[in-house]
Amino acid sequence: MSSTRNALADYEGFEQGPIRPPSEANSLLIRITRNCPWNRCTFCRVYKKTDFSVRPVAHVIEDIDRVHRYIIRFRAQADPSQPVSGTQPTIAAGDISPKDPVALQAAYHWTSSGMQSIFLQDANSLIIKPKALIEILRHLRNCFPWVKRITSYARSHTIARISDADLKAMRGAGLNRIHIGLESGSDEVLQLICKGVDQATHIKAGLKVKTAGMELSEYVMPGLGGKKLSQVHARESAIALNRINPDFIRLRTLAVSDHTELFKDVTDGRFEKCSDIEMAKEILTFLEHLDGITSTVKSDHILNLFQEIEGTLPGDKPAMTGTLKTFLAMPPEQQCIYQVGRRMGIMSALSDMDSPHRYLKAKKTCDEFGITPENVDRFIDGMMKRFV
Repeated sequence: MSSTRNALADYEGFEQGPIRPPSEANSLLIRITRNCPWNRCTFCRVYKKTDFSVRPVAHVIEDIDRVHRYIIRFRAQADPSQPVSGTQPTIAAGDISPKDPVALQAAYHWTSSGMQSIFLQDANSLIIKPKALIEILRHLRNCFPWVKRITSYARSHTIARISDADLKAMRGAGLNRIHIGLESGSDEVLQLICKGVDQATHIKAGLKVKTAGMELSEYVMPGLGGKKLSQVHARESAIALNRINPDFIRLRTLAVSDHTELFKDVTDGRFEKCSDIEMAKEILTFLEHLDGITSTVKSDHILNLFQEIEGTLPGDKPAMTGTLKTFLAMPPEQQCIYQVGRRMGIMSALSDMDSPHRYLKAKKTCDEFGITPENVDRFIDGMMKRFV
């Protein structure tokens, strides 16, 4: 007992990090590390002016136990005839402890969301010692044996250095999906944005994850090469992914926040951003060069102009490229209306242009604010900064 007290002497309560993938919106967030150990990517603003640290395993275990205690209470209140994932929690006044309101809220959200998945935070949880991660994973499985998915972000550089045996042991302990920010498969682009990894390492890491039997999500960032490297970025990213064949390829359009190194590059003229039209051409090239793989493409982010570009290769490839070809064949005025309609939330897909109500609402916005094909990208740039 005294050793447990000593291990928790500086424990300050349940923690949650600042971000998680959109696909993990319903996941329980368990923070294993704080911030990002690399923290030099020029496009990223999330962890700037923060120090990386690894949380003590005892603190992570305590986080899990606090959530577990609330889950037990919620399940005790539930209809026993309902499945675990159908629990609808209620919170009695006596349940709210001033010492761990974050744990209570995390447990409530997770219970309401079905308790099917857990996401390990922050940016690179696999950097901790394999033995420590396996201990945490086993504790999660013991507390929540019904969970279908435990996932984490990881850097390719980190995964490439983990032995295949340790990765398989992590898989055996319950870690069954990894999210990797590929961003680009072009060495020139990766060097430009200080990613700290090259194409060969991306491929090595991706293949190691697949060999371990885990699902793999690779993130690609359209626009990251700027005007100069747009097509190189598209082709080289496709080449890398063709070698890996990840389970998921997720598109995350570049948006340049004012508080990044890349913004300084834009301001100083070292980086010229792609227009939406150029970005559409880039994504089309990227999709056309994906070949011989069975990945599922996802465009599940608010920054993406074409959220409907989604499907499994190779069968859905014509439909995905068809959307882009349709957009690129439209007159500039129509493209402009769709761009504004999508960014304003009036439209969610190119097919919404066929809705008179949505079309007229987007056109009215363009007319009221004087938005034209010549200035639409400046307008869009301001809109996108709200989401980064």
